Amino acid sequence: MIQDIPLRYIKGVGPRKEKAFNELGMFNMKDLVYYFPFRYEDRRLFKKIKDLKIDEFVLVKGIVRTVNLKKMPYFAQSRKVKSIFEIVLEDETGNIKCNWFNQGYLFEIIKPGLEVIIYGKSSIFNKGLQMTSPDYALSNNAKSLHAGKIVGVYRLSSEFSQKFIRKTILSALEVFHKDCLDPLPFNIRKKRNMPNIVKSLEDIHLPLTWKDAEKARERFIFEELFFSQILVYLRKAKHLQQKGIVLNIDKKEINRIEKKLVFELTSFQKEVLSQILSDLSRSYPMHRLLQGDVGCGKTVVAAFALGICAKNGCQAALMVPTEVLAHQHKESLQNILCGAGGLTKNSVRVITSSISKKDVQLIYKDLEEGKIKIIIGTHSLIQNNIKFKNLGLVVIDEQHKFGVAQRALLYKKGKIYPHCLVMSATPIPRSLALSLYGDLDISVIKESPKGRIPAKTMWLKDKQREWVYNFVEGMLNKGRQVYIIYPVIEENQDEELKSLKLMYGEISKRFLSFSVGMFHGKMKGQEKIKTIEKFKEKKIDVLVSTTVVEVGVDIENATTMIVENPERFGLAQLHQLRGRIQRSTYQPYFILISKDNLSDHSLSRLEIISKTCDGFIIAEEDLKLRGPGDFFGKMQHGLPDLRIANPLRDLELLKEARIIAYKTIKEDPKLLKIQNKDIKLYVDAYFKGNWVKS
Repeated sequence: MIQDIPLRYIKGVGPRKEKAFNELGMFNMKDLVYYFPFRYEDRRLFKKIKDLKIDEFVLVKGIVRTVNLKKMPYFAQSRKVKSIFEIVLEDETGNIKCNWFNQGYLFEIIKPGLEVIIYGKSSIFNKGLQMTSPDYALSNNAKSLHAGKIVGVYRLSSEFSQKFIRKTILSALEVFHKDCLDPLPFNIRKKRNMPNIVKSLEDIHLPLTWKDAEKARERFIFEELFFSQILVYLRKAKHLQQKGIVLNIDKKEINRIEKKLVFELTSFQKEVLSQILSDLSRSYPMHRLLQGDVGCGKTVVAAFALGICAKNGCQAALMVPTEVLAHQHKESLQNILCGAGGLTKNSVRVITSSISKKDVQLIYKDLEEGKIKIIIGTHSLIQNNIKFKNLGLVVIDEQHKFGVAQRALLYKKGKIYPHCLVMSATPIPRSLALSLYGDLDISVIKESPKGRIPAKTMWLKDKQREWVYNFVEGMLNKGRQVYIIYPVIEENQDEELKSLKLMYGEISKRFLSFSVGMFHGKMKGQEKIKTIEKFKEKKIDVLVSTTVVEVGVDIENATTMIVENPERFGLAQLHQLRGRIQRSTYQPYFILISKDNLSDHSLSRLEIISKTCDGFIIAEEDLKLRGPGDFFGKMQHGLPDLRIANPLRDLELLKEARIIAYKTIKEDPKLLKIQNKDIKLYVDAYFKGNWVKS
């Protein structure tokens, strides 16, 4: 098909430029024509030179009076400026100087006496008006893509100019239109009064009016959202058709587990537990997302499901992102579940990459024979060698840390599809969650356990560091413990680890009367576990760490956390870190020490994290700051990337797309009806024809 033609075959694109396109996420003809402008410039109205204002983007038409090509001397070329092409453009009201760097070929194009149109930002230089590297077009070029019309502006790498991308997209459109199927069926377009695909593509790239551009953008936003919902509901339909393991819900076992807790379940936990138990007793597999803020008690609710699964003679797998968290869960599950329910400590086990080969072989054997009832592990759980006798339940903790394929590998280890519970501490508003996770039933815990105190967040500058250290000393003298988090972003970068070790040395000298420990991702598994055990046993007072403590390190006595250079962290990550110190009845303190000069983006993040502890608000603000591509790319667990739609901004369109997609799949779950043939073609192309089986 034409849409699959590689970019190297488009006029003006060779192998080198194709590689640059690939880096922007474009690989074929369709990718290119679906690469939309992020904004537009109105280049229809000309201004007289005498009316130009400084720092204003304007369109000017005039006669070229002089041209000059300056070739820079060899010693100056090290500054990457090899030539400067200059012209003086004049209209009846005045003149303006224009210059272009390293574009000497313009000397052969722009000649004295020609009428030229330029578009750019005017400035003052040597008391005269100037434009640097403006867009230009010759007046006799009636088909110019760059002047006399509304012009699209694209996000580009340095490899391309705006002129080149416009010209290339026009070339692609001329070919694409010849074999272009509209993925949106006619009945949907008619109902929403949408233009067809050919007109929509023309109007989004080459709009004649603002209204044309707006209608085209709305059409493509709807298209993206509609197909994301179609795929969601196809999955939902498939889940409902699967045969599941019906588990008997023993109320005595539920009461027994509840009595072993050292706290009372909140009303939200009880409600969510009721939903999960109801799912486990059905004939098709549970497929539920449990959302909740950091520290709200999601894992405790999951423990009941794990216990019920074991009570029914089935096996359960709990996949977590870190070894430390795996061992922590093993300890807590053994305390809650072992005893009268028939589970022994040896039937609740951990498998991670740091376990000895001998122990791993024993775990493989015991899992296959059914001796292990609950297995907790990291990515080690999806190894080919792991086989279950009767896998009945899979629980994924911090689900966004795992890829779609990784989760699917664990699900497939059941002889029939197991019940699945995925948990996330990165909550999003329910209206969005229903649309993005429509194939999952959704539970939300919005309440923290009784006695938990929100952290007091303080945002300070580097010059206040000594005050912070005095504060830390005061907390240590009271018997509390402290985290100091250092931003090693990529732990394979030796320089950053070196910086962490230097900070560890400085902190050790500053707090000589106390024990200081170090914790980072490059440590071996057993070394990490020993360090955390020492911290838990109060043998370490101050833990200098990377974000490896972000997930699952719960030390009740550690109530103060200092985060160095917080501008280098994302909002969700900062909120996760803060959750580590909200585990006890002591007042927690979360202190950010930032640089003096921060970007507007960093300032916005730090203002948000310092003003609220509500994970739902933080997630919503995170979406606004990061945009849909980054934020939802991970959250959509395998759905197509959103290039133009923003689910938060386009919520009303999302709701409408969701309703239409739901009705479509409800009436035709395999998309066999003639009116849905275009939808099926799109879905087949996305899944390479395997969506019915997948």
